[in-house]
Amino acid sequence: MRIVLCYPLEKRHYDQIAAVAPTAELIDAPQQRIADEILRADIFCGHAKVPIDWEAVVRGGRLRWIQSSAAGLDHCLVPSVVDSDIIITSASGVLADQVTEHALALACGLTRSLPVFFRAQQAREFIRRPTRDLHHSTVGIVGLGGVGRRLAEVLSLFKTRILATDMFPVDKPDFVEALWPADRLDELLAQVDILFLTAPLTPQTRGMIDRRALAKMKLGSILINVARGPLVVEADLVAALKSGQLAAAGLDVTEEEPLSLASALWDLPSVILTPHVGGQSRLRIDQMTDFFCDNLERYLAGRPLRNMVDKKLGFPRRMSAGAAG
Repeated sequence: MRIVLCYPLEKRHYDQIAAVAPTAELIDAPQQRIADEILRADIFCGHAKVPIDWEAVVRGGRLRWIQSSAAGLDHCLVPSVVDSDIIITSASGVLADQVTEHALALACGLTRSLPVFFRAQQAREFIRRPTRDLHHSTVGIVGLGGVGRRLAEVLSLFKTRILATDMFPVDKPDFVEALWPADRLDELLAQVDILFLTAPLTPQTRGMIDRRALAKMKLGSILINVARGPLVVEADLVAALKSGQLAAAGLDVTEEEPLSLASALWDLPSVILTPHVGGQSRLRIDQMTDFFCDNLERYLAGRPLRNMVDKKLGFPRRMSAGAAG
């Protein structure tokens, strides 16, 4: 068995994986080699950020399982892989703490007017200016998966009213007031002061926050995107920010990455931009390796894998507690 690894692991992580599969050949494949190494992989764990000839991978017939080191699966869910027998599992929930922390940083930065005060600091101006409250606001979460549920849990401590939508609206946490199916998004948009996007990128979610959706939002509301950039139509977002329909936006992801230098988002004073760092953490590689090793043990023993992806949907199917039991 040949296991190809494409994430920044250290020797201790390599040894941890080897202890689970002592007879396997482990290949540490950096981005510059992954396109070649994956052609000879039985198992692939990681996230290829370079072009992969997935059709050749499928034709080769060797790869049996992809364990993504990211929650998003747009990097590997191409039609040929979807139609193949390759198993895919995601890292959904593994980085939920980090992404939640980043989403809160963006939200608090905007509600407390930090961009305004950063510019004032640079101008040596010590002037009180208006701020907003996260406490007691109505927040909406689009996508109540691993990150969305952890975000909701933390937001509940801010005494917020929490509304959410999800493709599988089951097992509503007590701290969420309403969990609706995805087709009730418009109803959610009309009520929230702050909208958090934590949904996967699929054909159904691509461009979901467009001019029509933005017009449904409350005047002066805030958008936070820590999911995938293409969920939002950037030109429509810029127009909504310039018109005042939206008061502000916090974006860890953008429609194009890296963000074009010509993008108007760079110069909008009501925007906080970060370069897709929501999942960063000193614990990230430890947590990912722990998760992979648990799933590898399951795979070798023929037991069900965690975060098994429904490839037609593009993410793990959430089952209710009753159905799962």
